[in-house]
Amino acid sequence: MANKVNHIAIVMDGNGRWAQNRGRQRIAGHERGAEIVRDITTFCSDHKEIKQLTLYAFSTENWKRPALEVEFLMKLLGKYLKKELPFYLNNNVKFKAIGDISKFSRKLQKIITATEEQTKKCTGLTQSLALNYGARNELVRAVNRIDKPCCEVTENDIASALDCKKDVDLFIRTGGDHRLSNYLLWQSAYAELFFTDTLWPDFTSVELESIISDFRTIERRFGGIK
Repeated sequence: MANKVNHIAIVMDGNGRWAQNRGRQRIAGHERGAEIVRDITTFCSDHKEIKQLTLYAFSTENWKRPALEVEFLMKLLGKYLKKELPFYLNNNVKFKAIGDISKFSRKLQKIITATEEQTKKCTGLTQSLALNYGARNELVRAVNRIDKPCCEVTENDIASALDCKKDVDLFIRTGGDHRLSNYLLWQSAYAELFFTDTLWPDFTSVELESIISDFRTIERRFGGIK
């Protein structure tokens, strides 16, 4: 029986290199990358099986980038969410942010929470953006949320306290690197990992469909024997 793909997580890597390869500033790659987010979200929202798409947009380590690039990314995020709201509503897509957004400006926080609020009744695909996200940070925050002074903490306690509560089926990284980069470590414990040399601005729904086809042929045993 073919595997079902309910939750796809993607590390969207390669925006800067895409732009530099064309003699352009890195921000041009980020702008093009935002357009690809719409394309891939559209594909996933139309797919009968996919229930959640989680995209690594800004990590806890990305603050180390040049200040001007970080500032541009913050503005791009706010602009993207405002522009995409009609798309979310027209396509029944629920938007959800994961990560510690308290580090963002109040203005950006308001845009994020307003987008979540306005799409909360959508029942189709959930598009999650990982914003100021790191898996280790997520786990620390989850553990600190758990209040069980008289009992042992269980896996279910931790899982229910995480920002992202659904296990990942298919983990994809674009851009050629073969690492997880502190992304959804708990949720990806039994995810199938796919790495592609394609830079994110060149990634297409055709390539995603091909990866899903390969995913369906894998024997997923989850530690057991079939």
